[in-house]
Amino acid sequence: MMKSAFTIAAKDMRERIRDRSAFILGIIAPLGLAAIFSFVFNPIQDFEFDATYAVADQDGGPIAAVFVNEVLGGMERAGIIEVVAVDSVDAATALVEAASDPFGSEESADAAFVIPTGFSEVVQSDRPAAMEVIVNEGGGTEASVAVSVADGFASQLDATRLAVATTEHLGASGDRADAGTRFLSLPEAVGITNVTTTVKQLSGNTFYAAGLAIFFLFFTVQFGVNGLLDERNTGTLSRLLAAPIKRTSIILGKAITAFVLGVVSMSILVVATTLLFGADWGNPIGVLLLIVTGTMAAMGIMAIVAGFAKTAEQAGNFAGIIGMVLGFLGGTFFPIAQAGGVLAQMRFLTPHGWFMQGLGDLAGGNLADIVPAVVALLAFALATGSIALIRLRKGLAP
Repeated sequence: MMKSAFTIAAKDMRERIRDRSAFILGIIAPLGLAAIFSFVFNPIQDFEFDATYAVADQDGGPIAAVFVNEVLGGMERAGIIEVVAVDSVDAATALVEAASDPFGSEESADAAFVIPTGFSEVVQSDRPAAMEVIVNEGGGTEASVAVSVADGFASQLDATRLAVATTEHLGASGDRADAGTRFLSLPEAVGITNVTTTVKQLSGNTFYAAGLAIFFLFFTVQFGVNGLLDERNTGTLSRLLAAPIKRTSIILGKAITAFVLGVVSMSILVVATTLLFGADWGNPIGVLLLIVTGTMAAMGIMAIVAGFAKTAEQAGNFAGIIGMVLGFLGGTFFPIAQAGGVLAQMRFLTPHGWFMQGLGDLAGGNLADIVPAVVALLAFALATGSIALIRLRKGLAP
């Protein structure tokens, strides 16, 4: 039985190599679209906050020093912003205006902070104080962050004033100005630490490469499973049935063709996108497991289509509709997992969603983390493959 199946598969593979259509759908199309998607969407996904802020410290007092050296200085030391000291309000304004002028000076600032003369003295009294934040009209995220920083510092000053007033009311001795500065310099009583877990998310290049690879995989394996319909249309199926070959061998031969086409095309895409686009698929063993089980799931679904279709053209139309619907629901074009809600959960109704989930788990973990995805893909393959086998055997009945 296996010898006959391999003979049929070898014959089909030779036909597909001469036809070259499998190369177009299995390799060229996903590779080209992955390049386009990466070029268009990666600049958006890979956005990193990087701002330049000008500071005109006309006060030079202790409170202004806390803002410049601790608040803005801390952000600068963390690599989040760059601080540029200027001497006047006009200089600060000029740097902010230059940011919106494409033909302006190379030196510019996304926003500017102006600390007026006497700011520290006024803050440590009962009088209202003001710090000026200069931003462009319609400024972006950098401008919004600058305003938020100033608001946060103002809130801290209000809390410090309240603490100083409370201390004085309770009879504590000491200079009021010195107390305010000391309160601002105290460490926070309660701190919040951002502990980042291992990122279980594919990079932009990898996401689009993987998504388009699994999307076109369903059309690639179709070349194998639709072979029975092609044999029927050309009249060679009747000769195969008349030969001393079991019906199971014929179906198995077509399945081998689909499996080889799927695994080979996916493997080529993994290597090509890694070398050309810098995609990082993860542990090769885990990637191979996902490719194999994903191919089997695709074969099962496309085999059901072939089992119920009457002609290869009809099967192609049905497969196109099913492939598109499953691809969109599975999040192969856009990372719908980040959207949350029902849409994010619906992706697990598709092999595409489990394949992408498995790659994400592999990116932030180890082989054990992809077990749920591998099991789910195998379940898709077994369920759909069983139905397809029954239907295809029935179609080959004399």
